[in-house]
Amino acid sequence: MNRIKQEEFYKSFIFTLLSVVILSACNSAEKKLPILGERDWTTKTVDGKEITDTIYNQIPAFSFANQDGDTITENIVKDKIYVADFFFTTCPTICPVMKRQMLKVYEKFKGNKDVMILSHTIDPEHDTPQVLNKFAKDLGVTGSQWQFLTGPKEKTYEIGLKNYMVVAKEDKSADGGFLHSGAFILVDKAKHVRGIYDGTTEEGTKKLIADIEILLDEYK
Repeated sequence: MNRIKQEEFYKSFIFTLLSVVILSACNSAEKKLPILGERDWTTKTVDGKEITDTIYNQIPAFSFANQDGDTITENIVKDKIYVADFFFTTCPTICPVMKRQMLKVYEKFKGNKDVMILSHTIDPEHDTPQVLNKFAKDLGVTGSQWQFLTGPKEKTYEIGLKNYMVVAKEDKSADGGFLHSGAFILVDKAKHVRGIYDGTTEEGTKKLIADIEILLDEYK
């Protein structure tokens, strides 16, 4: 390849590379996460015309106690994006892995007032606020951005299956006596589930972090 052709090749290569980068950036900026879960439709009349609106699954009002013994309701995540998961402190299987992965999410968005984490224990008889407080401290969690929640089992199991779309229940045949999903659930400011991720893997956690960034961009 002579010098002139070589220069033309590199110019063409650089132009193509820049085009790909710009196009990728545009696609990333325009990307929106889907809304997951069951949905319904309602019809209303506006200016004499019938309009059909979609009603999406929403996380309902809730009330639990946190690691400080305070009552926590849905108001704590008002106008915030948050990640939810289900665990128990004596879990002998996936929970330690999940918490190591969730720590990466916590460290990534630590101090971001628009992002929170809600971890629901599925063993409230053992996981009292005092137990959860020590658990949080042992993880190195400080402040109020990551809430560890306990409450009536039936309420926790119901919100897990019905609204977060994950399994969380007592099962004597399971290791540790409880059966639960290893999922991390991403919820937007309107309380819609926008993503479900494998909280036991590095890949699932990386995807969650990337999608949190995308969701934050929706509100800019």
